[in-house]
Amino acid sequence: MNKTLRFLFCFFVIIPVMGISAAVKDRQPSPRFQGAWIASVANIDWPTAAAVGNDSLQRQQMIFLLDSLHSIGINAIIFQVRPTSDALYCSELEPWSHWLTGCQGSSAHYDPLEFVVKQAHLRNMEVHAWLNPYRVNLAATDISTLTHNHPLRLHPDWFWKYGKQWYFNPALPQTRDWICMVVQDIVARYDIDAIHMDDYFYPYPIAGQTLPDAADFQRDSRGFTDIKDWRRDNVNLTVKAIASTIRATKPSVQFGISPFGVYKDGKGLTNYHDLYADVIYWIEQGWVDYIVPQLYWHIGNASADYAVLAQWWATAVQKAAPADHPCQLYIGLSPYRLGGKNEADAWKNGNEIARQLRMNRTISGIDGECFYSTRPLLRNPLHVCDSIKSFNHE
Repeated sequence: MNKTLRFLFCFFVIIPVMGISAAVKDRQPSPRFQGAWIASVANIDWPTAAAVGNDSLQRQQMIFLLDSLHSIGINAIIFQVRPTSDALYCSELEPWSHWLTGCQGSSAHYDPLEFVVKQAHLRNMEVHAWLNPYRVNLAATDISTLTHNHPLRLHPDWFWKYGKQWYFNPALPQTRDWICMVVQDIVARYDIDAIHMDDYFYPYPIAGQTLPDAADFQRDSRGFTDIKDWRRDNVNLTVKAIASTIRATKPSVQFGISPFGVYKDGKGLTNYHDLYADVIYWIEQGWVDYIVPQLYWHIGNASADYAVLAQWWATAVQKAAPADHPCQLYIGLSPYRLGGKNEADAWKNGNEIARQLRMNRTISGIDGECFYSTRPLLRNPLHVCDSIKSFNHE
């Protein structure tokens, strides 16, 4: 066995993989959405650290991921192509990602997004291009490593720092315009099925620190008297603009968002109060085609019960969606928690993901699931891949 194959076999638990014809297949819609996130930030799923800068190994690893996901019934991948205002595709707007090449701005010798779209579509799998709208860096990434033509270097007045990270300022029209240019570029040039964004809108709160936007609010409050309402409107304007951009560019491309699992009323963090993400309003306005709330808790959790939240989202989405623009509801599930030594007993005993899959099929309005993330999923903890495959063949 050569070194590359030995690496792939050692890295993942091998699960049965179905052969794929070299001929392009007609993509037929599946009766139930089954997605998986492929995270590139910090090399979580792809490419692995060993494959950074190695185009050939990256392609081999992606083929392995797609074949393995396809074999258990996954019919859509959520592929992270813009983790920190950088690119895992050929872009004239933002630099190549250092998660791909090892040095931001260093060019890859192929186009990963083009490659993934072609290979996924051969397997009748949708490709949802996953973008993080505001984030510039992770706390561990020094901005001195940003390339000379990074937007932060060219337009420093568009950004602010919170904690150890930098962000596009959500209050600025220049930010919305820039993000829409990035979206339009991807939608126009690639045969993707959707644009996807996750829960990172305003940054997660840091104890003892205040968001640095008081001066922006004072300068242009747009008639709002409460800064929190103003922040929510900043995000609303971004979501609306992205939706309009996608529909004007290629109406067949969907727009989906994966919010934090608690909307407004809860004992801890919420979308509405802490991340300034008014998800239900977006649905009411017909801006999003689907949502994937991240319900990463177990059934019976005291502070965030999966059963209660799944039913709440199903009811809320059906009630909020306008008749002329239905919104699909997929539930984000967390196979990475299965078998964890520090997890609650529910994640160690039996198979909590299988229990959640079974429950979802009893709740009207849940149209599918999405699994975070691919690498831990394919390790098959507590035989979760077997469970998913079984449910997908019922």
